[in-house]
Amino acid sequence: MRKGLFISIEGPEGAGKSSMMHRLIKQLEAEGFRVTGTREPGGISISEQIREVILNKNNTEMDGRTEVLLYAAARRQHLVEKVMPALLRGDIVLCDRFIDSSLAYQGYARGLGMEEVFEINRFAVDEVMPDLTLLFDVRPEVGLARINAHEEREVNRLDLESLPFHEKVREAYLLLSERFPERIVKINAEASVEEVFQESMTCILERIRSTGQ
Repeated sequence: MRKGLFISIEGPEGAGKSSMMHRLIKQLEAEGFRVTGTREPGGISISEQIREVILNKNNTEMDGRTEVLLYAAARRQHLVEKVMPALLRGDIVLCDRFIDSSLAYQGYARGLGMEEVFEINRFAVDEVMPDLTLLFDVRPEVGLARINAHEEREVNRLDLESLPFHEKVREAYLLLSERFPERIVKINAEASVEEVFQESMTCILERIRSTGQ
């Protein structure tokens, strides 16, 4: 039985997830919580190697189903090697992306079907799902403009997709937030950094209290 709290942070490209996650971790640790921060795809050696294949800008011929399976493989290894051990220790785990990303990007935006992609990932995650998902919502044109303005940010294969693709990603996330309102909390990522931080911390602390962590 796991004892910790599993929180995923989701959103379209340029939503500011990664930088905000680092700030949230720092604040939670300052308040006395033991926190494990990680990301998908990646987080551990094997999954980081798979990440390099998935996001390599030269791999333009990659088939959509291949992409789904690679993400699921990376997810499985990351889960058993890092996420589950941390939860068993009682940590709060903050993960930059999880299963919802596959549903939005490959299931919906690539047209492979969210239910079909979920079935593939059901085998990978073995019923382990986040207790809370913060969805950083941003319009695609705003998110992509942020990426173009941020010269130091890694530009990967998904960043190079068309605007209609990214519009579908956002649409998928909004559909998921309606489908799973008990788990997914939508946050306006176009608000100021401080507002996003405060709202995110409030959501996390409320979920911590409700679960008796």
